[in-house]
Amino acid sequence: MNRRLTVIATTLALVLPAVFVLNAFMPTQSTANAATETETETQTPSLLRHVVLFKFNDSATPEEVQEIVTAFAKLPGQIDSIVDFEYGTDNSPEGLADGFTHCFTVTFKSEEGREKYLPHPAHKAFVKILQPHLEKVLVVDYWTKK
Repeated sequence: MNRRLTVIATTLALVLPAVFVLNAFMPTQSTANAATETETETQTPSLLRHVVLFKFNDSATPEEVQEIVTAFAKLPGQIDSIVDFEYGTDNSPEGLADGFTHCFTVTFKSEEGREKYLPHPAHKAFVKILQPHLEKVLVVDYWTKK
C-alpha cells in the first residue's frame, strides 16, 4: 500500500505542475467567448471595398485597354457615392493571377452607396465600353476592419 501511494504521489507531483502551467496559458471557453464578443463589439465595419479584377480578351489592344482604364477612372467624378478609387496592374512574382491583369478598388461608406453605384447610368455606360473586351471578371466586396 505504501509503495502504491508513493507511486501515485510521485506521479501527481510530476504531472500536476505541468497541468497548472499549461492551464495558465490556455484560455477558458468563457474567456475566449468574451474576447470574441468584445472584438465584435469594438470592430465595426468602416468602409465597403468593391474590388474588381479584369482579364481582357486576347484581341483587346493596349489602346482599348487604356480606354477602359481611363473610363473606369472617371467614375468617381460622376458618381458621388464613391469615396475612394485606386487601380493598378498585376506585378506579383507568384504567377497566380490566372490571366487577370488589372485590379480596381472602389470604396463606399455604406451599402447604400454601392447600391447607387451599380445601377448608375455612368457605371452602366462604362460596362458597355468594357464588355466587348472582357474575357473574365472577378468581383469581391468586403467591409474593412481596423
